[in-house]
Amino acid sequence: MPTPDVSRLSNTLTDGVTVYQQVVYTTQDLASGFIERIPYFVAALIVLGIFWLLSIIFKKVVHKTLGARVRHQNLVKVFQRIGGALILFIGFMIAMVVAIPGFTPAKLIGALGIGSVAIGFAFKDIFQNLLSGILLLISEPFRIGDQIVSGDYEGTVEDIKIRATTIRTYDGRQVVIPNSDLYTSALTVNTAYKQRRLQVEVGIGYEDDIEEAKAEILRALDKADSVSTKAQPSVIATGFGGSSIDLTVRWFIEDGTQANKVASIHQVIVEIKKVLDAAGVNIPFPIRTIDLSDPSVSAIVDKMQAQQAPATDQQTAK
Repeated sequence: MPTPDVSRLSNTLTDGVTVYQQVVYTTQDLASGFIERIPYFVAALIVLGIFWLLSIIFKKVVHKTLGARVRHQNLVKVFQRIGGALILFIGFMIAMVVAIPGFTPAKLIGALGIGSVAIGFAFKDIFQNLLSGILLLISEPFRIGDQIVSGDYEGTVEDIKIRATTIRTYDGRQVVIPNSDLYTSALTVNTAYKQRRLQVEVGIGYEDDIEEAKAEILRALDKADSVSTKAQPSVIATGFGGSSIDLTVRWFIEDGTQANKVASIHQVIVEIKKVLDAAGVNIPFPIRTIDLSDPSVSAIVDKMQAQQAPATDQQTAK
């Protein structure tokens, strides 16, 4: 008859073998189940690939059909992106039904319903940007190629996506701005209209005739080919400066892009300088006047003379 210790050891070994066998059987079942599901997984991937191709075809068809007919091209982008996303979502649902036994769309909707509050908090900003992007594409305050100013950023719009808008700054940097910022904040579109007004400040001497200087400046604007002939330029006196009469020169250009703005300002300044120099009109620089009659100035002069006197005496003695 076996002793109690031997009996306990035998039971322990038996339990260990049983657990090991269960692990092995479970692993084998999982492996065999996975192998059996491989054709379904492959089929699910094929379904996703088919619907991905369908979304691409849909976008091309929309672009070809509506691209030349619809005035607002951003609406075409809305149809393309929303329709493409819907096609991919349907493909994903079908692929899940094929790959996972017992899966139904109702179960996914139920799971999303349970976690809707958490998902809402987690993706609040994302959903806000998505909605803002759709509204921007529909309302179309600007288009791809427009030059805009948003906050501290200014540049050319390169792409308008549903989540964010990409602009290229004038110094060659790329800035990605969330659509919610563009939709809820003030936005300047420099190229919204064909014409754009520019201005520079010009100072003339107090001794010069304002009307004569104005006529010369208008003559300079006529020589600048970047100045629009469809709108009358203007020159007005705006104030008494510290050393000059301040004139404001305003004119329009036909293309309001940043490159044309910079080139036009340069050309106008060069032409104004030429005609004012030729007409003898002074363009003064800041002048500072020192009043020597003030007692403090006299005290400073006396002190400087007293300091220079010993040096002068030494040179005389030599």
